[in-house]
Amino acid sequence: MLVFNIRGENIEVTQAIRDYVEKRISKLEKYFEKDLKNTAHVNLKVYSDKQAKVEVTIPLPYLTLRAEEMSNDLYASIDLVTDKLERQIRKYKTKVNRKSREKGFKNLEFAPTQEQTDTDSDNDSKFQVVRTKQLALKPMDNEEAILQMDMLGHDFFIYEDAETSGINIVYRRNDGRYGLIETGEE
Repeated sequence: MLVFNIRGENIEVTQAIRDYVEKRISKLEKYFEKDLKNTAHVNLKVYSDKQAKVEVTIPLPYLTLRAEEMSNDLYASIDLVTDKLERQIRKYKTKVNRKSREKGFKNLEFAPTQEQTDTDSDNDSKFQVVRTKQLALKPMDNEEAILQMDMLGHDFFIYEDAETSGINIVYRRNDGRYGLIETGEE
């Protein structure tokens, strides 16, 4: 079941807009586990040039879905972002199912992630930590880590290597290819 947290910037979120967002994004529920309660964070922005931007983040226990779209029409942006999220889910499910069959897994267990925000008010230091995230790392291979990184729109991703149980980091290089940092004992 999805619970919605809808915010508007430079726009009043009317009941009609809220209903449309909930109707469109609720169609993604068919991909989620039925007994979990998930929150869809939706941010609607309208700029001075009448461009409408829709950002949606849905943190799941095993994956964080995130997409944003901009167009001249708010409702079209909502449709576009919903389609983008559905493509992400299908791509992820296809990849995970293929990997599990290859490795002989019956059921995959996904570790949840939690976010915390640091409320430290010291703004004078340029090395100030302004956000802290706690991760429960999921064992995976390089390919799945790159897929997760791309789906989140990040430039790096930290994960536990399924074969070595070491902590690895994949990252996007300036040339568009990927790099891998493997940690280990010295």
